[in-house]
Amino acid sequence: MLNRDLARTVPERGPLRLLATLPCDDGEPESVYVALANEWHGNPLYPDSAENLTVALTAIADTAQETITERLRRAWPLCTEHNLGMHPHEAHGRLSWCGAGEHRPSGEAHIRAALGKLDTLPRPRRHNRKRRNQN
Repeated sequence: MLNRDLARTVPERGPLRLLATLPCDDGEPESVYVALANEWHGNPLYPDSAENLTVALTAIADTAQETITERLRRAWPLCTEHNLGMHPHEAHGRLSWCGAGEHRPSGEAHIRAALGKLDTLPRPRRHNRKRRNQN
């Protein structure tokens, strides 16, 4: 589902994959990262996150976001409505991308799309300025 979002928003980056690295010390487990090709950034996935599916998916989305944001040198994914970065959050029983834009009167975060259901490339913001008569 994250690869679907990546393909729709930055198709030139290629798919995400899990990358295991050898442990630094004997007796330690290997570290698993969400990577683009052989590039990753940020924290590894923690084994404890596998105990709960929502926690595991959120951890994968968080680490994917760290890697992609570092490689793009800008926030990913962007809310097409507010042009601000979004974060994974469980909302209404499913994992969704929630924006940092305006909050609803109920206090809920701005839910943009479920993971795997992002729109295509962000649309530029439109300004509602009236054109001045240039006569």
